[in-house]
Parts: sequence; structure tokens; C-alpha cells
Amino acid sequence: MLGALHARRLYDDKKTEEAREKGIELEFQPDVKATFLRMLPLRSFSRFWGSLTGIELPLWVRPYVYRAWARAFHSNLEEAALPLDQYASLKEFFVRALKEGSRPIDPDSCCLVSPVDGTILRFGELKGSGAMIEQVKGFSYSVYSLLGASSFLPMIDDGHVQENSSEQQSNLHENSKKSWWRFSLASPKVRDTVSACPTKGLYYCVIYLRPGDYHRIHSPAEWNVLVRRHFAGHLFPLNERATRTIRNLYVENERVVLEGLWEEGFMAIAAIGATNIGSIELFIEPEFRTNLPRKKLVNSEPPEERVYEPEGIGKVLKKGDEVAAFNMGSTVVLVFQAPTLKPLDNRDVPSSEFRFNIKRGDRIRVGEALGRWHNL
Repeated sequence: MLGALHARRLYDDKKTEEAREKGIELEFQPDVKATFLRMLPLRSFSRFWGSLTGIELPLWVRPYVYRAWARAFHSNLEEAALPLDQYASLKEFFVRALKEGSRPIDPDSCCLVSPVDGTILRFGELKGSGAMIEQVKGFSYSVYSLLGASSFLPMIDDGHVQENSSEQQSNLHENSKKSWWRFSLASPKVRDTVSACPTKGLYYCVIYLRPGDYHRIHSPAEWNVLVRRHFAGHLFPLNERATRTIRNLYVENERVVLEGLWEEGFMAIAAIGATNIGSIELFIEPEFRTNLPRKKLVNSEPPEERVYEPEGIGKVLKKGDEVAAFNMGSTVVLVFQAPTLKPLDNRDVPSSEFRFNIKRGDRIRVGEALGRWHNL
């Protein structure tokens, strides 16, 4: 099974890489796959796979199984925090911690770091009233659909974040009574009203985790996690073929959204589940469970939501803290505000505008900078 999966993945990766070298970007081409997948009990299959990977393996066979997995999916076993025979099951091996120092966190206070190991699929600035994220060339999905109708995502109009939206103020009032939160989103500090126009931009980054990647999710910055939402959706695969053939893939799938605030404003992390990876663990909420049996699955039903205590403060995380884990590979979507300070004239004025320092297709690791800005 591992050999077949590995051979198929190598073939797909080779075709994709050849297309990229030729400057060809594969476009969205819907087919019957989504209809066929909807007929399959993928949630039940994923629960079965989770039970199978949770079976305790004999001590002597563990190193052989884990080394075979590492060869098939290019995992680096030298980074594992424990000897291989101390991981009782495949599940424990999937979510293994790393040796201390394996993922140094960029100490720059003016940078946002990657929350996961993975491949950069998409990134950019959210503009326009639709606030769309490109799934693949030719198809996009709404960030509001991804995060949920009750999200306190800042409103966008004409490419600028609307800091004083009445809807946003209402959401802020419902989620927190702390004045510093309302001030941080509604009244950004003006550093230089003569030479520049200070605003807050809204950005996103989509990172795909392969089965062989390190599966834990870390905090991309120091922030307060205020709300958790759980959307019980489908568990379609998240590989490249699926992203090119299934509409609203990230919105259709089961996912966990964490929302809160950092020093620059809004921040949200969406952990997207997938086939065989229906289980998403939250270290900040150990009792939380995903992919539970349901009598009826309706995507339109509201998500389960929890506001973390104490109200207005929630879970306080430092940059690099462990937040969650996938029980295999999957996808993370990061949505955040960042500073944009653009000169109004032609004078040589430095800009604090947030800039990504990554490219599509780049491999990135936890703690490496996604982008930077200057603190003027």
C-alpha cells in the first residue's frame, strides 16, 4: 500500500513540477470525482483508519514500520524527540514532537512565522467586498464562508479594511468588552499623518502538509485565541487533484477555526480536515474531538462555537507555542491583519507595509518567516 501511494505521489509531483517549469499553472476542471466521493462513507472510513492507526504495535516491529513510512513519504526521523520503539502506535508517530531546537523561531518582532511545515499553495492580500481566496486558477472561495458567518473578520471595501463597520463593532461587543481590542481594530495608531496614510491590510496564506511532514501546528505570533469554531463537514482528500476538481473544497470539509487578536489586529487559523485525517487535536482544548459519528450531516447547519475564558482574553499564546495537531497531513489557512503604511508623496519615506518573503511552491518549516514589515 505504501509503495503504491508513494509511486502515485511521485508521478503526480513530477507532472506538476514539469508544468511549473514550463510556466503552466493547472486550472480548475470539475469532474465527476466530487459526486462519486459524496457517495462514499469517507467519515466512517477515516474513523476506522484512526482506530487502526491507534492500535499498539509490538515493540520489535515499530522501528521497521516507522522507517518504511519515512522512506515512502520522506519523513526525517532524526528529528523525532523519542526513539522509534517508544511510539506505541502509528497515531503517536504521526503527531510526534521534535527534538528541542529542531524548529528555531524567528525572533524578529516584525515578522509572522509559519505555523506548520508544508508547501506554500497560495498567499496574498484580500481585497474587495467579496474577500475571495483562490483555490486554484479559475476558482475561488469566500473567506467569510471559510471562517463562518459569526466571524469578527474586518469588513473590506475597495481594497481597504473598514475599521469602523457597524457589523464589526457589534461582533466585537458580543465577543469582548475589553477596550484595547476595540481600539486595536477600530482606531489604528497614526504614526505620521503628514507623510503617510496608515491602514491595516488583510492577508492570507494557504499551506499544504504532506503525509510525511511534521504534523503539529504552532502559533505564528504572540496572540490571544478568543473563539473556536468547529464545522462538521465532509472529509474529501486535499491533494492537488482534489483542489482542481472539487468546488469549495476547504469550505466543504470539516475544519476547526481559531480566531483572535495579535498586536496588529485580527488573526485566524483554519485547520482543514481530510480523508484519513478527520481527527484534529487541540492542545489548548484537550477534551475537544472531531469527526464524531452523526445521524445527519448538513453543511448548512451552524458550527459548534466556544468562546474561551476569561472573556476578552481567551488563550494567550506566544510565538512558536504548540496549538494543535493533525493525525496525518492536511492544510492550514492563515488569515491576518498586518500594517500597511504607504507614502502619500514622492519623498523618500520608508514603508512599513507587510510583505511576504515566500513564493508559491516553496517548502517552509515552523518558525520560518512568512513575511515582514518595518516598525517605524
